[in-house]
Amino acid sequence: MTLFKFAPLTRCLSLCVATSALLLAHTAQAQTAKPAAAPAASAAAAASEELAKQAAGQLAAAGWLSMLDRGNWGGAYEASSQTFRNMVQIGQWMDSIPGVRAPFGAFESRTASTVVYKTTLPGRPDGEYVTAIFDAHFAGKKDVEELVTTVREADGQWRVIGYQPR
Repeated sequence: MTLFKFAPLTRCLSLCVATSALLLAHTAQAQTAKPAAAPAASAAAAASEELAKQAAGQLAAAGWLSMLDRGNWGGAYEASSQTFRNMVQIGQWMDSIPGVRAPFGAFESRTASTVVYKTTLPGRPDGEYVTAIFDAHFAGKKDVEELVTTVREADGQWRVIGYQPR
């Protein structure tokens, strides 16, 4: 009879020991799995951050192009990066950009075909750059490829550093 009284206690202890062993094994497995998952999570976060930078650079480029579409040459110049404004004086810009855009005619549509994030560009200091290539259609010229490069400046804003229609 004494065994009967201890049998439930023995079963309970056995169950507790078994549960503890399972929990310890699971905890050990989870702890060893975390370092293996960390690089994957880190890579995913980096990829997500790069996509966000591409989107921000593309948005800045598209906004800048819309100023050109409206003929707001001065606004586009002022919205450009400091590096751009150091390379091109306002007078040069105001004299040249209307002639570059005039043959295109009125703006009709534009879609981004390629957007690339880089930390280096030939002839430029290391930094954060997004180059966006847009396929644009204008009344006077249906197939224009516009290459716009933006740079992330010290204030965190993306601004145009280069424009090349082709």
